[in-house]
Amino acid sequence: MSRANFENELKQLHSRIVEMGSFVETAIDDSIKAFKRGDMALCKTIIVGDKDVDEMEKQIESKCIWLIAREQPIASDLRKITTALKIITDMERIGDHAVDIAELTMRIADKNTFADSIHIPQMAAAAIEMVRNAVTAYVDYDLALAKATEEKDDEVDEYFNVIKQELVEIFKSQPKNMDNAIDFLLIAKYLERIADHAVNICEWVHFSQTGEHKNTLIF
Repeated sequence: MSRANFENELKQLHSRIVEMGSFVETAIDDSIKAFKRGDMALCKTIIVGDKDVDEMEKQIESKCIWLIAREQPIASDLRKITTALKIITDMERIGDHAVDIAELTMRIADKNTFADSIHIPQMAAAAIEMVRNAVTAYVDYDLALAKATEEKDDEVDEYFNVIKQELVEIFKSQPKNMDNAIDFLLIAKYLERIADHAVNICEWVHFSQTGEHKNTLIF
């Protein structure tokens, strides 16, 4: 394979990752819409759509393995392909968490009695932005954006702490709603994990450009 053809294959790989990233962003966004509206039909759509995310992961993984076997890439190219393999794992897990939120929303159903009193939609918006920017940082080889995205994780963590404190107050004032409040806390926890996966993506972006991951030189 010529260098030009190989670079074209890398561009196609990036396009597939952007497509997968867009899909999981939509899944997160839809899961929060379903949560706010109590939309059971949308929850089911998210759950069914997770199969598409799994299939995207398999296809991109196969593409990466094919590129390694066919091209025997140099170190810098191998880092890019390895990064792609790591990123799709994080994105697949992000998709899983969108499903987790949809399933909890279905369990809450008409018992969603205090959704407006907490900051889950704002937390979700911050997490979605992190995912979007993390994928963009990978495609554009943008270390500055990756670093800024990692730093935004503090904002998501702060939302989680606020939500947790609000739910503690609900425990005290509405003990009969304790199970419901725990489900709300789990939704916030899944959003926190989504943000953590975005951070993981950014760390692999750094690796793809420098050969370093968590201050360890790999190749």
